[in-house]
Amino acid sequence: MSSREEMSVSFGAVAGAYESGRPDYPREAVDWMLAPVRQHDRALRVADVGAGTGKLTRTIVEAGADVVAIDPDSSMLAELREHVHGVPTFVGTAERMPLPDASLDAVLLGQAWHWVDVAAASAEAGRVLRSGGVLGLVWNIRDEAVPWIAELTRVMHGSHAETMLADGGAQVSAPIGPLEEHRWHWTRTLGRAAFLDMVSSRSYIITAGAEERAQILAAVGDLFDAQRRRDESGAEVVEIPYVTRAYRGIRG
Repeated sequence: MSSREEMSVSFGAVAGAYESGRPDYPREAVDWMLAPVRQHDRALRVADVGAGTGKLTRTIVEAGADVVAIDPDSSMLAELREHVHGVPTFVGTAERMPLPDASLDAVLLGQAWHWVDVAAASAEAGRVLRSGGVLGLVWNIRDEAVPWIAELTRVMHGSHAETMLADGGAQVSAPIGPLEEHRWHWTRTLGRAAFLDMVSSRSYIITAGAEERAQILAAVGDLFDAQRRRDESGAEVVEIPYVTRAYRGIRG
């Protein structure tokens, strides 16, 4: 099995599949994370850390903020620039951001905090945030209360994020204050190609051996076939139920 560190930097190898298969973030979740620092006289200054291909970045832009995108993988940032124009991008991590002290209203991480060193990343967020700024953490998690989704997770293996959230949720340390949490339930419709891209873009699959990867993709293809329906255009699709879990904490 690959190490946690190897998994955390594996996504650039499948940046296109990540962009195709991973869901965007609900606007309501971004608005909720930014609400404590919302300004009426100017745009918020926000960093999307662990930005990947820009799934969260584009929703922050839609919310009217000025955004910089930070990711440890230049391949992911190249994919981001193809899909989200005009956003400055920097190679960096949650523990080491190439940004000035007290320069941001908010630091947001989508599908990323489970990879960080919590103490170091909390301290670094505290450095770049102004007093009263927000650290926002958000995950899109498939709703495993639905039996076939639970089976999908069993076949393709659970993620570090799913394990962390099941074990009590996100944690932060000083100077970030206690976290609030909010959840949203929604459904995403996927065709076969995007469904397989969603699976292929998971760190366990990326770092698995070729034989195991092929076995997993064949099994999830069978799950797609068992759940598929025809949409209005006649295309075969499945419905994936999600729970978006967002957290926000205030810098003291």
